[in-house]
Amino acid sequence: MAQVEFTPHLARYFPSLRESAVEAGNVAELVAALERAHPGLAAYLIDERGRLRQHVNVFVDGRPVRDRERLLDALAAGSRVYVAQALSGG
Repeated sequence: MAQVEFTPHLARYFPSLRESAVEAGNVAELVAALERAHPGLAAYLIDERGRLRQHVNVFVDGRPVRDRERLLDALAAGSRVYVAQALSGG
C-alpha cells in the first residue's frame, strides 16, 4: 500500500482527509481510490480528461510524476505519495 499525504489546503474542503494508506498500483488507481473515499476530491486533482490539473503536483517517493496525462507512474508497496495543490493568485 502507498502512504499518501496532502497539503493542508485540501483539508479545508475535505475535513476527513488525512494521511492514509491506499491500495493502488499507479497514480490513476490512487486517484480513483481517493475519489471513492472522498467524493469530489478527484475534481480538484484531475481535469475532465483525467490529466493532472495545471496547479496540482503529485510526488512519488520524492519525485514528481512524469506521466501527467495518463497517471501511469507506478506505485510500489510502501511508496510515499505527496499531493500538493499550488495556490495561485496575487
